[in-house]
Amino acid sequence: MTVIASSSISGAAKKRYARVLSIAGSDSGGGAGIQADLKTCAALGCYGMTAITAITVQNTLGVTGIHGIPLDTVRGQIDAVVQDIGVDAVKIGMLATPDVVSVVADAIRRHRIRSVVLDPVMVATSGDRLIVPETAQALVQELFPLATVITPNLDEAALLLGRNIDGIGALDAAVADLLAMGAPAVLLKGGHLSGDLVMDVLGRQGQQASDYLRLQSQRIVTHNGHGTGCTLSSAIASFLAQGLALEAAVTEARRYILGAIEAGAEVYTGQGHGPLNHGYAPRAQLIVEG
Repeated sequence: MTVIASSSISGAAKKRYARVLSIAGSDSGGGAGIQADLKTCAALGCYGMTAITAITVQNTLGVTGIHGIPLDTVRGQIDAVVQDIGVDAVKIGMLATPDVVSVVADAIRRHRIRSVVLDPVMVATSGDRLIVPETAQALVQELFPLATVITPNLDEAALLLGRNIDGIGALDAAVADLLAMGAPAVLLKGGHLSGDLVMDVLGRQGQQASDYLRLQSQRIVTHNGHGTGCTLSSAIASFLAQGLALEAAVTEARRYILGAIEAGAEVYTGQGHGPLNHGYAPRAQLIVEG
C-alpha cells in the first residue's frame, strides 16, 4: 500500500467520504441506538461517527438501566469529530435530560450544522420510558428549530401533543400541530396503528395538508421491530449527507428500512423484540470531492 503525505496533496481537490454523526445512546444489545446508526450508515455507504449521550443496559427484552455520559464528554465528542473529520449530516437520538439537550443544541449552533435529523426518542420498543418528562419540552424549545426534520412515532407524538392519535385520518392534524411547535419539517411514522397498511406522513412548514408527502406500504409481519426508528432516522441522515433533498432522502430511507425489516423478519435474535437486518444490501462507501 502506498501512503501519500498530506503535504503533497494539499493543493489538489481532496476526496472524502459522506460523513454522518450520530448523537445518541448506546444499546448493549446492538439493535438500536448508536449501534443501529453505525450499521445503517455503513450499509448505505456513509462514514459513521458517534457522540454517545448515554449507555443503556439493554437487550431484546427491554431496558434495565441507563447511565448518562458527563456533559463535558458529550460536548467533547461532538467537537472532536466536527473539528477534525467534519460532518455532512447529524442524526440526534436519545437525549435523556434537559441539560444534555442544551449541550447538543449549543454544539449544533456553534458548528453551524445544517442537515439535522432529530428522532425524539422517548419510549423504547419494549415500552420502557427513556427520558425524564422535562426533556420533551427542552427538545421542543431548543432542538426543534435547529432540525431539518423530526421523526416521531405515534407514541412520541402523543407525548409531545398531549393526545392520542387514533387512525390514519388523524395523522395530518398531528403533523400540522407538530409543525406549529417549531419544527421545519415533520415525518410522522404511523407504524403503531393497526391494520394491513402502514402510512407515514411528511409535512413542511408553510404546506397545506393536501401537499404533504404520504408514504404507504403493506405491513410486514415480524417480531423484529427493535431499532426501526433509529434506523430510519440515521438512513435519512445518510441520504441527506449524500446530497439528496429531504423528500428524496425520506423516500429512499423508507425503502431501505422496509427491505431491512423484510430481510430480518424470520430471524431470531434473543428472546424478545429482535433487530432488523441492516446489512441485507450493503452499498459501496461513497467518496465525494470536497
